[in-house]
Amino acid sequence: MNNSKQEQARFAQMVKAASPDSRLALDCARAFVVGGAICTVGQFITNSFMSYGFVKTDASMYTAVILIFFGVLLTGIGVYDNLGKFAGAGSFVPITGFANAMAAPAIEYKREGYVLGVGAKMFIVAGPVIVYGIAASVVCGAVYYIIT
Repeated sequence: MNNSKQEQARFAQMVKAASPDSRLALDCARAFVVGGAICTVGQFITNSFMSYGFVKTDASMYTAVILIFFGVLLTGIGVYDNLGKFAGAGSFVPITGFANAMAAPAIEYKREGYVLGVGAKMFIVAGPVIVYGIAASVVCGAVYYIIT
């Protein structure tokens, strides 16, 4: 019995030595600042389009396209990975994170060819989102049709 307690204490000591210190407050602050900065840039782009006379829906659409483009571009040149390591979820939550999640597998599997590598791996993340999104829209549309 005593030997078991000694082993548990030794194991707990090994876990404590191997585990990194918790930096929850710092990680949350980084995520907040980076995610907020990405969203602020997006709002700036939207406001810029609106100042040139675009309606809000069109300005928002163009903003989304621009943010997706830059998310994929930064993923392609390796910058977005470093941003993700620094900011955690703060870099993943905005639309640029979804662009990164789609582009990263495609880039990683490029060596396997454009069809079986890029084409197949690009939809690892987006595929389920698209499938469930379409299925949910069909169900909601059917319910709306029945109700009205």
